[in-house]
Amino acid sequence: MNLITLWLSLAILSGVILFTSHFLAKSADLIAEKTNIGRSFVGVILLATATSLPELGTGISSIMLIGQPDLAAGDAFGSNLFNLLIIGVLDTSWRNTPILGVMTKSSLYAAVAGIILILVACLAIFIHGSFGLSLHWPVSPISLMLVTLFVASMYAIYCRDRIDIQDINPSAVVVEYYKEKTLSSGVLMYAVSASIMVLTSLMLARTGDSLAEALNWDVSFVGTQFLALSTSLPELATSISAMRLGSPELAVSNLLGSNMFNMGFVLFVDELAYFEGVFWSSISTVHMITCAFAILMTLLVIIAANRADSSYSSNRIRFLGPVLLLVYIAASVSIFVVAQV
Repeated sequence: MNLITLWLSLAILSGVILFTSHFLAKSADLIAEKTNIGRSFVGVILLATATSLPELGTGISSIMLIGQPDLAAGDAFGSNLFNLLIIGVLDTSWRNTPILGVMTKSSLYAAVAGIILILVACLAIFIHGSFGLSLHWPVSPISLMLVTLFVASMYAIYCRDRIDIQDINPSAVVVEYYKEKTLSSGVLMYAVSASIMVLTSLMLARTGDSLAEALNWDVSFVGTQFLALSTSLPELATSISAMRLGSPELAVSNLLGSNMFNMGFVLFVDELAYFEGVFWSSISTVHMITCAFAILMTLLVIIAANRADSSYSSNRIRFLGPVLLLVYIAASVSIFVVAQV
């Protein structure tokens, strides 16, 4: 395929993901309401899991169908950067109180857990790349540590959300919408939307690999930028929907939870899908740069959240968006330059 066809395919597939994510968000939130699950936990677990299905599907297909573990890793790590950038954009565009001012402890737990998981993933790349650890092991012990930390973090967030739940209430519009829906309809919508999302992701991975080959760009850069942006569209769409419903907490927890899912589960499954050796030693060390910038951006979000207050709307809080954008641009340039060396 020529470049125009490849770019057009990328745009169409991204559009399908964006459209499907709307139904994923509604179904996940409906299931949560009907089962009486806390809204922060919904954002971190149900919504984050749903909107991270493209990263999961793209990662598996990148490895099993086209043999490109770097594309899978780049997608997971790059999605972290884009999700954090979305938080900054939402904080800048939200005209009410600063969205980080209404964050609960559950979301802050998710942010801290995200940093820990990113650090462990970075450690895996360094150790396996430098020392060839566990070359004959089916699963790296560091990967087992990742998924264990992920599960433990989810449980901690759930416990914390039991305390925060009384402070998070759905709007009247949401309540009225749920009265007309059933749990079974939510489950069905979730299953159909998730299936479409995964199938689209399989095609997206092939398109990304073809684009990297046509442009003669490093696959780790293509995964970190173009695939990550495309597969993060569900997070963007669901976060905007949550903001329109007056639930900024749900939007932020969805984005932070997606980063947890990318590191703790997607990368673990990527390794299980890779049979040609050790996954971590087969990917570029350029991803460590992405890890460093993702940690920096998460720290900026945590600092802004600690300084924000629901009754405080100083303009200095709104500098978070531009600062995160500058960090994102710096990360993109750094990754491109290093990947091409």
